[in-house]
Amino acid sequence: MGDTLPPINKGHGAGEVQGSRGKFHPRNWKKLGPSELKKLTPLQRSRYLAYEDPDKVAAEAQGNSQKRLIDKKKSTTVLTLLNRDEITEEDLQERDKNAKLIGQLKAAEARNRLRIMRLRYQANRDQEICHLIACQPTALKAVRLQALVPSSLTRKDVGDPLDKLNRHRIESLLEDERGLLTNRIA
Repeated sequence: MGDTLPPINKGHGAGEVQGSRGKFHPRNWKKLGPSELKKLTPLQRSRYLAYEDPDKVAAEAQGNSQKRLIDKKKSTTVLTLLNRDEITEEDLQERDKNAKLIGQLKAAEARNRLRIMRLRYQANRDQEICHLIACQPTALKAVRLQALVPSSLTRKDVGDPLDKLNRHRIESLLEDERGLLTNRIA
């Protein structure tokens, strides 16, 4: 059932969800050239440049500083725990394994929630379409609506869903010019 839905990380909004982490990256709607950028007031220019990607050197410096901060935080926590003689290296490795396992479990739970939401949406959609088909004033209109709006999107091998009896019934309904077989209104 999930094969027919578009991938979640393909967005077309103001900030597209990028990567597997799903971080929000705001962006500018229109790209301005250098000459147009010079024409802006300083306030407008700063607002515009706030949502542009940093240049290569700045992005690299930001990445390096993030790595240094993470490494420093890890090293200080390891040193403080080792200085207390409460936790050994094996305990730290076990803690890291547990943190990875918890992360994997949370990701699996999130995937399961999304799958359940897709199934619930599909069931509600199917139920609504069946209700619309049942509320048609004539059987002919119901058959037309059912042909135009299939209740389920998961049919991969459509083939011929009708047997001989159903095909004969539908052909007789379609050939009824006066509407004697299809009129539901008394």
